[in-house]
Amino acid sequence: MASEYGLKRHFNGEAAHLIGGRIRAVHPEFDVESYAAEVERRIPGKELKDRVLVLAEGLRTRLPDDYPGAVSILLSILGDELAEGEGMFNTSWFLMPVARFVEEYGLDHPELSLDAIEEITRRHTGEYAIRPYIERHYEPTMKRIAEWAHSPSHNVRRLASEGVRPRLPWARTLGMFVEDPRPVLEILEPLRSDPSEYVRKSVANNLNDISKDTPDAALATASRWLEESPTPETAWTVRHGLRTLVKKGDQQALAILGATGGERVQVPRLTVTPSWVSVGDTLVIDLDVANTDDRAHSVTVDYVVHHVRKNGRSIPKVFKLTTLDLAAGERRSLRKSHPIKEVQTRTYYPGEHRVDIQVNGLVKATQRFGLRT
Repeated sequence: MASEYGLKRHFNGEAAHLIGGRIRAVHPEFDVESYAAEVERRIPGKELKDRVLVLAEGLRTRLPDDYPGAVSILLSILGDELAEGEGMFNTSWFLMPVARFVEEYGLDHPELSLDAIEEITRRHTGEYAIRPYIERHYEPTMKRIAEWAHSPSHNVRRLASEGVRPRLPWARTLGMFVEDPRPVLEILEPLRSDPSEYVRKSVANNLNDISKDTPDAALATASRWLEESPTPETAWTVRHGLRTLVKKGDQQALAILGATGGERVQVPRLTVTPSWVSVGDTLVIDLDVANTDDRAHSVTVDYVVHHVRKNGRSIPKVFKLTTLDLAAGERRSLRKSHPIKEVQTRTYYPGEHRVDIQVNGLVKATQRFGLRT
């Protein structure tokens, strides 16, 4: 997904000109210039969602007062449906205010708005717009979402999953599904082995959300899915859906994914070089993993970097290294290059950092390096 910071920069007067020009082609009374000027005046200092709201509010004051008429105009500017692999934040990012319009102003017209969300999601996404409808019009909305899960459109099927994610990024949490994920899991049932990777990624992210709040439900569902539909697609969905539990070393999650023998696999050699780094450098992690058992094991190997914070404490971040099969008595060498670079979600502070190697969630070896700024 595009970063919030990177995306917000696009929602400005130019975006208003883009949207307004399309509207004026079908609704000549639309005042594009005043729309763009208002957006430019109101967006400074605002983050992504507030910028999008500014554009949606500008549409509301310039389109016909009756909501059905206004939505009809907006639906006429959507364009062609996105094909598999066309990113909604690359190809049709500018439609976000259109979806926000339906989210903000359509709750008194649920049937019409659900139709509109289905059309919008074919060209962009309705994952944010659908959430207030779940909260205010639960029964008809969940019925429609269940129908969307069987749509011939991969975009609509993906909305069925993404729209009910309990902890969707950039969206308010759906507390009812945090407490009881069963309605969400019912929606996901026909999508677990979907032919579209776009859909399966959403299903996996949804299962991962659920695993953070109700891990037992996620684990039971994952185990049943693998048993009932043992396809490569289901295996992919389950593996990615249990990733948070795997990173935490949850032994049941690891067992479901076929990882065994973590207690019998050791890390007899670990080096982390150089011993001192600066932001912009690359850390090299070299290690050996050795199966000390007399039978083969499949293991997941991760590394954990304990980042020093401003207050001197450290916060662990788990990174995927590899999954491998080790024969009885086998020893294998692994190497990983880890760039020390600034990212939006992490600021580096000087001090001693720790690197752990985990095998099936069990810490097997530790080294340290120093970071200077």
